[in-house]
Amino acid sequence: MKIGRVVGRLSLSKVHPSLVGRRWIITLPLNLPALAGRETSRDEEVIASDDLGVLPESMIGITDGREAAAPYEPARKPIDAYVACILDEFRIDQGEVDQLLKSKGK
Repeated sequence: MKIGRVVGRLSLSKVHPSLVGRRWIITLPLNLPALAGRETSRDEEVIASDDLGVLPESMIGITDGREAAAPYEPARKPIDAYVACILDEFRIDQGEVDQLLKSKGK
């Protein structure tokens, strides 16, 4: 799971029949320095299926890859990412961030 920030919504003019009626959001995954407020994320935005009704700028947990389709099994849905949770609050320990970044040579 990745932590990201909702940056927009997406409307589709054509959609796979198994995905009719779904909401789609654009989210920016945040790396550790971005979560700690030290830099902006360098990741690319991800389009995710949203069943939770997230709002713009919400902090969310994103599941992507093969695991993104798992909640819908045994039905087959062509989904690469979905909103797994909405984060009301999280805390970053700046000392631990310093240690992790130092150990990675950043």
